[in-house]
Amino acid sequence: MSSAHPMPDADDLPSGDEKVVAVRSMFDAIAPRYDLVNRIMTFRMDVGWRRRAVRLLALPSGSRVADLACGTGDLCRELRAGRLHPIGVDLSFGMLSAARTDAPLLQGDALRLPFAAGSLDGITCGFALRNFVALEPFLAELARVVRPSGRVVLLEVAEPPNRVLRTGHAVYFGKVVPAIGGLLSDAAAYRYLPRSVAYLPAPDELVAMVAAAGFTNVDRQLCSGGIAQLISATREHDG
Repeated sequence: MSSAHPMPDADDLPSGDEKVVAVRSMFDAIAPRYDLVNRIMTFRMDVGWRRRAVRLLALPSGSRVADLACGTGDLCRELRAGRLHPIGVDLSFGMLSAARTDAPLLQGDALRLPFAAGSLDGITCGFALRNFVALEPFLAELARVVRPSGRVVLLEVAEPPNRVLRTGHAVYFGKVVPAIGGLLSDAAAYRYLPRSVAYLPAPDELVAMVAAAGFTNVDRQLCSGGIAQLISATREHDG
C-alpha cells in the first residue's frame, strides 16, 4: 500500500514538520493491517504489555483516561475492560477510521492536546514516543492536562540489557519485522519503524525527562526480557 507522503529512506530519518507529515501519512497507510502485523511480530506479547500498562495506572473505576496515539484502539479497549473511561486521540485519521473501540475518538496532536488543564485522571500512550517531534513539549502537555496525583503510563519498545538477547532482538527487529511488514502491509513503513528507535533517549535520560516535566514516583519496568518498557509516574502537586 502506498502513501501520499511516503516515509523517507530508513537512512534519512525526518525531523520537525517533515516528521509530522511523514508519520501521519505512514500510519494512515498501515492502519488496515496494523493490529494483525503487531500480533504477528510480537507473538501477541503486546496484548499483555497493554494490560500491564492499565494495571500500572492504579486508578479507581470510572477515572477519565486519555490514550494518546491511540491507533486502532487497543489500549482504549483494555482501559474499558479495567472499568476506566477512555478517550482516544490520534494524529492519523486512517488509524481512527480503522479503530475497533466504543471509546470517544479525537483526531489531534499530542503536543497540543484538546483538554483543559487538570481535566484528566490519567494518560496512557503506547509505542509513540519515538514518533513525536520532541519529547519535552509532549511531557509538558501531559503535566498540564493530568490532575495532581493523576497517573501516566508510557509503553514503548526497548533494547534488552542482556547482550545475547540484545543481539538477537536487533536482528529480529531490523530484518524480520520489515520483512513481515512488507509482506502484509507497507514495506517502507516497517523499514522505518525499527530505525525510529534512534529517536528515543537513553533510559536514564527518559526517566529524568519525565521527572523534570512535573512527575514523581517515576518508574521504569522492562517487559519480556527487555524488548519493551513501561514508564509510569504520578503528577505532582504544583507549588
